[in-house]
Amino acid sequence: MRPAGADWDYLASFLLAFCRFVILAAACVVLPFSPSHSSMLDTTEVAALFGKEGKNIAIQAVEGDPPAAAVARHGRLFGYVFSTQAVSGSVGYSGQPIDILVALTLDGKIAGARIVAHQEPILVIGITTEDLNSYVSSFAGLDIRQSSMIRKVEGKDTGVPDVVVGASVSSAVIRDAIFRSARVVARSRGLLDSPDNMRRLNRTAFAAMRWEQLISRGAVSRRIITRGEAATELGEAIEDPTGIYVDFNTALLTPPMIGQNILGQQVYENLFAEMGAQDNAVLIAANGLYSFKGTAWKRSGVFDRIELVQGTKTIRLSKENYRFVERLKAEGAPPFREIAVFKIPSGTGFDPLMAWRLNLLVSQEIEGGGVRITRFPLDYRLSDHFILDASDTAQTKRGRPEPAVWEEIWRARMGEIVVLAAMLFVLSCILIFQDALARRLRLYIGVRTVFLAFTLLFIGFYAGAQLSVVNVITFAHAFLTGFKWELFLLNPLIFLLWSFVAVAMLFWGRGVFCGWLCPFGALQEFTNMAAKRLKLPQIEVPWALHERLWPIKYILFLGIVAASLQSLTWAFELAEIEPFKTAIILKFVRPWPFGLYVLALLAAGLFIERFFCRYLCPLGAALAIPARMHMFEWLKRRRECGSECKICATRCTVQAIHPMGAINPNECIHCLRCQSNYYDANTCLTLKRRLARRGTAKPASSAVERGKDAK
Repeated sequence: MRPAGADWDYLASFLLAFCRFVILAAACVVLPFSPSHSSMLDTTEVAALFGKEGKNIAIQAVEGDPPAAAVARHGRLFGYVFSTQAVSGSVGYSGQPIDILVALTLDGKIAGARIVAHQEPILVIGITTEDLNSYVSSFAGLDIRQSSMIRKVEGKDTGVPDVVVGASVSSAVIRDAIFRSARVVARSRGLLDSPDNMRRLNRTAFAAMRWEQLISRGAVSRRIITRGEAATELGEAIEDPTGIYVDFNTALLTPPMIGQNILGQQVYENLFAEMGAQDNAVLIAANGLYSFKGTAWKRSGVFDRIELVQGTKTIRLSKENYRFVERLKAEGAPPFREIAVFKIPSGTGFDPLMAWRLNLLVSQEIEGGGVRITRFPLDYRLSDHFILDASDTAQTKRGRPEPAVWEEIWRARMGEIVVLAAMLFVLSCILIFQDALARRLRLYIGVRTVFLAFTLLFIGFYAGAQLSVVNVITFAHAFLTGFKWELFLLNPLIFLLWSFVAVAMLFWGRGVFCGWLCPFGALQEFTNMAAKRLKLPQIEVPWALHERLWPIKYILFLGIVAASLQSLTWAFELAEIEPFKTAIILKFVRPWPFGLYVLALLAAGLFIERFFCRYLCPLGAALAIPARMHMFEWLKRRRECGSECKICATRCTVQAIHPMGAINPNECIHCLRCQSNYYDANTCLTLKRRLARRGTAKPASSAVERGKDAK
């Protein structure tokens, strides 16, 4: 039960969003996201995350990599508390940082979580703070060793929270940020240690990484030995100790995340196709004065200047296991004077999960004819980034790493993806063969009505895949904050729709979305169709006034863009000029001012067809700006159009046809209504005259007349 006056508060908030448009229209200052990490040091708030166990706790300073604050109770370590933004750089579906404070116990369970800051568009307006806080707090008690995405395993509920209704993608992002960050902290503090026989190499996952990233993640180990350091170890005296004696690098190539990045896909696959399933491969690359290969191996078959040591085992590297590599393929990798890849057969007892070292051997002759060997060790231990263990996910039991959050979403929505792909294929056929369709008036009306019904019911009400100006703003800001495809793959239907719209704009212009794929546009068309059936009067806006109302939507769009430069939250609030979230995504489950606004727009559309599309839609304006880039002119016109006949101009759905006959591509929604008139001998005045001269004019059939009434 809302308290008295709450409705007026909602109304005031709603009106304030519109007032901000005037204030922010000229805004152009970017304000960075700045979560409040000081809350991590607030004992009361952290104690609340630990619940009943949070009494008498003491919080230490945030430290370590990744950063986390240790929590002690009665002088003993009790758990850790950390920020997901600080640990994993968590970002939301909007592409902006999202920060969640998480408390973790020593047994690898989430004690509690609280959202600190976010700029998720669906959550700015429409989802209450209570809903969001309730969702985040429901992670308390979950074991981070289980899958973060799978709600049921072998028929049993894992306890993983379901999504927030109306914010499924943002929910998945939040869930992934909590689990991923918690696992990173737990591994770094040794909370997920398990026996070696429960750990294994990640031999399947791959993601492109630069050379610098490979080094920073511990995939490549490096040691630079200067001439002075070498001379000291060898007991020699040199005049100039500067310069590099050897720049020594090594890496385990077995995980694709390392080997495929370093060698390139083709070389990597060819190499491991020759090897056994349990064999491994090691890279050695060096620059400098000293050669780790030497020349003796060509005669003896053994590389006498290098050896691999693990525990008490020393593995000599032989000619038969040597592979020549000309250069490394990792982006940013330096050119090396010497590169070698060695296969390490499983029979050697080499364990890639255990630490090992590569010794560089330098031989010296000593008095009496003997030889002294000096070893320069290069230590290597595979980072946990490339290891799977029982704590990773339930899926590792089947030999697969946990998929990225966007992959899981795509799998879960595969049925919807297939249906949408089929719709887009049908629409492509409609647009390519539009002349054949427009010639058949009754077929055109039926096809368009059925397709718009699918758009409204499936894309809109069922899937909630209504495109919005928020998507445009998010995409633009992604280039300012670091573009990541993964963010846009989080909602597969939105991604597919935007991809199709982008291609369609090159061929047909912006009208393909507005006329065929916009659920709210379809809703307006159906309500106006009902109004005509009920004989409600239709208002034809005078052309002079109509031209002056066009710019409103462009001003609104530019205002939203300007507001986004100041604050994305304000931009998303201003984007409430779009009724899409209220009418389509949340299905009117919102405070009454938002619903009243949508009903007012629909009411206006009863008398002025597609009223919102014509004058107020900022998304339509955003798509109209590049509309003139389309490659072909598909819509046919006659030279008599506008001079002798103005039927198409008066019947155009959105008054996109100038009284002189020209079609404005910035306003046209490509509904093909003018094309059906173009081919209709009972409608087109010019066609009537031509047929009359040939003596082939036919009276309008009742079916055709009914079709014109439906239009």
